[in-house]
Amino acid sequence: MCKNGTMQSPIDLLNERVEVVSQLGRLNKCYKPSNATLVNRGHDIMLRWEDDAGSMHINGTNYELKQCHWHSPSEHTINGKRFDLELHMVHQSLTGENAVIGITYKLGRPDSFLSMMKDHLQVLAYNSEEERVVGVVDPKQIKIGSRKYYRYIGSLTTPPCTQNVQWTIIKKVRTASKEQIRLLRDTVHDDSESNARPIQPINERTILLYRPEDREEDQT
Repeated sequence: MCKNGTMQSPIDLLNERVEVVSQLGRLNKCYKPSNATLVNRGHDIMLRWEDDAGSMHINGTNYELKQCHWHSPSEHTINGKRFDLELHMVHQSLTGENAVIGITYKLGRPDSFLSMMKDHLQVLAYNSEEERVVGVVDPKQIKIGSRKYYRYIGSLTTPPCTQNVQWTIIKKVRTASKEQIRLLRDTVHDDSESNARPIQPINERTILLYRPEDREEDQT
């Protein structure tokens, strides 16, 4: 599937290919605090929620939040520009379908969520443990910060590269510090500078950009 699939991720979100729409509506998500564990998966760092952490709703389907993880540099690009970091919030429906929210970051002020994780990440970075219990983590503390988002059908970006994933890429680019991004890579212990998959062919897929009506946008 990774080699032959025609709906693979990540892709370049190029302005000329994007269809701007206002009917998608703002992201319908409802998260809640839940016990979580940081896991070194050998290629990335994942935060796995152990209990019910809430869900997001897309096209009549409920997708439960399962985990989030980080890629550096970003996997998705916008108009050919690659950013310094990308966070994926992975959701799954009761029937096993996947939906992922992607948030990109450029170098700048520290990200508040990564600041909360710093001590736990440092323990993983300087020990041989592969998992560390974090305690209760509220997914709402992951700042999204924009009503505008891209939506397209793609795949998981690591094997088995499962397709028909509902991707939501937040348009706003947030910031994270160089130290935070470095710590995420050091914690993995894979001696690699990056863990981002190359850009994949779009193959005639539709890319939507949700932009609220002007009146609604004025109220953000």
